Amino acid sequence: MKSLLTACFLLVTTFVFAQSADEKAVMAAEKQRFEAQVAKNYDVLNKVLADDLIYTHSNGNQDTKQSYIQSIKDGKSKYDAIDVQEMKVRVYGNTAIINGVCLIKAANNGETINTRLRYTDVYVKKGNQWQMAAWQSLRLQN
Repeated sequence: MKSLLTACFLLVTTFVFAQSADEKAVMAAEKQRFEAQVAKNYDVLNKVLADDLIYTHSNGNQDTKQSYIQSIKDGKSKYDAIDVQEMKVRVYGNTAIINGVCLIKAANNGETINTRLRYTDVYVKKGNQWQMAAWQSLRLQN
């Protein structure tokens, strides 16, 4: 029994620590972006969002980097909390794809939103910085 538990521990430990440095960097950039949305940290958003960003909301509306940041500045999009429930990162050279689920507590054009989203986003590595180039989400039934 003890050897079975040791084997399970080694398997889990290997899986947890098997993430590449790029996978960890992309996850960190994603976490930083979510925190910046809530904190209205425009410097961080400018750093982690690609200039050619296409941000497709769960309602089908699209934003560019400029219009997305402006919607946060204007208070049209106000994020109170973003809780990541699932996140899987796959890296292909200088491109990374994230599939995840998050709980968003926000206000959009004055309407309170408390919803779970399944999302896919794409990060590209520019120099040493991972930047989000695309986001698309859909609402999940609670």
